[in-house]
Amino acid sequence: MSTPIAHIIEPQVHDLGGFTVRRLLPALRKRMVGPFIFFDHLGPAEFAPGTGIDVRPHPHIGLATVTYLFEGDLVHRDSLGFVQTIRPGDVNWMVAGKGIVHSERTGPETRARGFHAHGIQSWIALPQADEEVAPDFRHHPAATLPVIEQAGVRLTLIAGSAFGQRAPAATYSPMFYLDGQMNLGDRSILPPEYSERAVYLVDGAIAIGDAHIEPGHMVIFSSGQDIDLRALKPSTRFMLLGGEPLDGTRYIWWNFVSSSKPRIEQAKVAWATGKFAPVPGESEFIPLPDD
Repeated sequence: MSTPIAHIIEPQVHDLGGFTVRRLLPALRKRMVGPFIFFDHLGPAEFAPGTGIDVRPHPHIGLATVTYLFEGDLVHRDSLGFVQTIRPGDVNWMVAGKGIVHSERTGPETRARGFHAHGIQSWIALPQADEEVAPDFRHHPAATLPVIEQAGVRLTLIAGSAFGQRAPAATYSPMFYLDGQMNLGDRSILPPEYSERAVYLVDGAIAIGDAHIEPGHMVIFSSGQDIDLRALKPSTRFMLLGGEPLDGTRYIWWNFVSSSKPRIEQAKVAWATGKFAPVPGESEFIPLPDD
């Protein structure tokens, strides 16, 4: 049997002044996995009392964002007027569509006492027919997410469909996104339900055939065969993701995703000239970067 591994993606590591971000997508070897066009692993990081995360208001178009935390909390505010605290295991699903602005900050009580921050930020590109839908935001508490048990392996379905279950987030194309946990010697089998699939190792160690995967790496799989993941350490945690390819090329510049380069240029001008709706109650913003 041929190897199920097509690529192993190493992270681009960025120090954001107090905490580390590992970026896996887009990568030179693989820009997208199904509709996933952006994948960041934040932390783990420890924040002293009085400090925290402050992502000032910034815009998005043409995508849906997925925030998923292992530790800590964040307060989401957006230009639609939603204010929502996200805690570990919850899902914040924000559809940018034709345009939305949001901020993410540490809540005041968490900031006062100090905290650990750890989580994943992902962007899901939208099909061409849905790139300009009205923006929307939905919060899905941890208790509403389907859980799949595989002989000691626990899989939480964050978004999309997998293993006969469907998550509550309203997705726009065939996809799946799972948070997996298993212990030494446990095995998780990923079937060939989708043509593009990947695993990202958060913590622990896994074996895929003869390959041993360490934390911080994403493995892109070949299509058409079962994937056997075996835990080599206790408390191994991993993310399974993928889906079907979208209809055509997607361009990404800063926080904008589109099938049209002129549409991205339009969004750049709109942000630079204050045409996006603001986040109520916030006056700060992230300026348009230099090209």
